[in-house]
Amino acid sequence: MSQAPERYRSANQARRHFLGIAAATSARAAAIGTLAMTALSSSAHAAQRSGDQGDQNDQGDQGGGRPHCYLRGTAILTPTGEVRIEDLRIGDLVETVRGEAMPIKWIGRHVFRKSGSSWSKSVMPIRVSRHALDARTPQADLYLSPEHALFIDGVLMPVRELVNGISIVPALPEGTEVIEYFQILLDSHEVILAEGAPTETYLLRGRDYESFTNFIEYERLYGHEPRPALTPFAPLVSYNGGRAHLKALLLLGISPFVQVRDPVGSAYERLATRAEELVS
Repeated sequence: MSQAPERYRSANQARRHFLGIAAATSARAAAIGTLAMTALSSSAHAAQRSGDQGDQNDQGDQGGGRPHCYLRGTAILTPTGEVRIEDLRIGDLVETVRGEAMPIKWIGRHVFRKSGSSWSKSVMPIRVSRHALDARTPQADLYLSPEHALFIDGVLMPVRELVNGISIVPALPEGTEVIEYFQILLDSHEVILAEGAPTETYLLRGRDYESFTNFIEYERLYGHEPRPALTPFAPLVSYNGGRAHLKALLLLGISPFVQVRDPVGSAYERLATRAEELVS
């Protein structure tokens, strides 16, 4: 696996930075109880399935359901430095924000080719520009599928919720003609560092791995094993059901003495303000 010393030092700084964030936000994340987490997860996935039914025929894209992945070329932090996701293999270790390196169980792959004049909105990546999240993060432009979640303020939120038209926008690297996504499955749902930014690994649920192009590989390796749904690393929040619905779900699991907050809206406003400052 190739290494880049300068980026490795930068990656170590990012890792320490986000280990601190993970520790500092764990108590806040715990305030949103199990019931709220379950409701939010169910709501998000139900809305996602509904969206898939409309999007699959949007542009005739091949490859099945909506991806939750990293674009080819994304640098993932490992114990030996950053490695492009397409160069990782089953068994390789990746760093997690828990401070523990974990082996890769499987790498799912999606390949999409444009069949019309434009890409489907469910396939077009979202670009999180360099330093869009803070002064150090991400270290380089980060391309994620729209539903892929970032770990911000103690919760997981789809990157599509943070699109601001400036620093976070639907975009492709110049010259891209085929969209190729990769996703990392660990033994548990975790947060890893992609281009230095805290992002989720694959949240396996039942047989949803069948949407990947290489699902036969998973069947060959693990088809004989039970497939229990993984527990989310942190609460999954989005506006799939609208802002009022999100707040109602949060109320299910929060003490009446804890102020209900809108984590998605707060993050969006903060990052949009930062984007305006960066271009001013």
